[in-house]
Amino acid sequence: MTTCTGCSLLCEDIELVLKTGAISEAKNLCRKGQGHFQALFTERTKPMIDGKEVTLDQAIAKAAEILKNARTPLLYGWSNSTLEAQTVGINLAKKIGAFIDDTSSFCEGLLMERILNGKIPTCTLDDVRNFADTSVFWGTDPSNSHPRHLSRFSYYPRGEKRQKSYEEERTCVVVDVRKSATAHLCSNYYFRVPPDGDAEFLESILTVLDGKIPKTGDKKRLIELGTILKKTEFGVIFPGPGMIYSMQDKMDLFEELVARLNEITTFKVIPMVGHYNMRGFNQLMLGQTGFINSVSFRGGAAGAATTHGPEQGVALAAKSSDAALIIGSDPLSALPFGTARALAHIPLIAIDPRRSLTTDAAQVVIPSALSGLEAGGTALRMDGTRISFEPITESERLSDEQILTRIMEAI
Repeated sequence: MTTCTGCSLLCEDIELVLKTGAISEAKNLCRKGQGHFQALFTERTKPMIDGKEVTLDQAIAKAAEILKNARTPLLYGWSNSTLEAQTVGINLAKKIGAFIDDTSSFCEGLLMERILNGKIPTCTLDDVRNFADTSVFWGTDPSNSHPRHLSRFSYYPRGEKRQKSYEEERTCVVVDVRKSATAHLCSNYYFRVPPDGDAEFLESILTVLDGKIPKTGDKKRLIELGTILKKTEFGVIFPGPGMIYSMQDKMDLFEELVARLNEITTFKVIPMVGHYNMRGFNQLMLGQTGFINSVSFRGGAAGAATTHGPEQGVALAAKSSDAALIIGSDPLSALPFGTARALAHIPLIAIDPRRSLTTDAAQVVIPSALSGLEAGGTALRMDGTRISFEPITESERLSDEQILTRIMEAI
């Protein structure tokens, strides 16, 4: 039995039989998890310096040299690393006076910060399974991003109070710019919004909740949605990147909607985090610095965070840094072109179990063990539940935590 680190659901009921070169048997593993674990046998990284294979010790020594000599280093990624590795990474950032940021600064960070600060109520996925009768997927398609979400937690399972499940006791609502796979499953309650139209749609819902007729949109359908929300006993909204990108500086409006719903009934919010431990990094950073991401330790006393804000986030820090350590992420393929180009023009150190665009461009590549299969650790599920896992196969590769510890000792 193992835990899948393919997404932030961190499914703990995975049964695998491994044979040389393939997964021979798998139980409870979704197609995304299958691809994630199959990477154990393909496209593995090797220790490299300037495109030439070297020993692991040489790669670690070179990484330490680059970071030690850098004036403005950047440590980025972290969302696919364990809590143990993230803790060492934060300490490393303090030691060398680095910028440190993670993937949340480009996705769920705006919402996650409000949840971790207690401004928006949340719950666990087990609460969803046991009590939720309405799930609202907004700007997300869990059928593809988190394939077992509907079956384990939000729609199909028979929970403590929802024994009749989707047949009689659960309602699935989808708000999206397109009719996704999840929207097809919940076609009766699919509400299409135009690109960047989420704020206007949200305002219309607030109008309906106040007993008024909305000025825009399909008035009949919006009133129908308002009725569903008002009749809900325990509702959960699952916002995804689509909604968060659209809202940006209008997240106060979403906070207002959640507060208004809770005046009528009970509604919670769980962000649809993609990477398996993004929330873990955000909570660690909040506890140590008061901020969830985008922090600089440059010039700080006793490792204190000196500044926080967009200038310390990867988008701008990449343009002012003279070296970067990338771990638990592939920014050259995932971030906007301007940011990726800026990173590609400075010395990169990539710690990754498998090959990516970032490892191909890195000056130093350090191979790591694959969490959940070759390395154990701890992570926080998308709802904040702490999940611990052990390796199920032996490996000579070091874990992220071990690699970072050796780099830190060498500086």
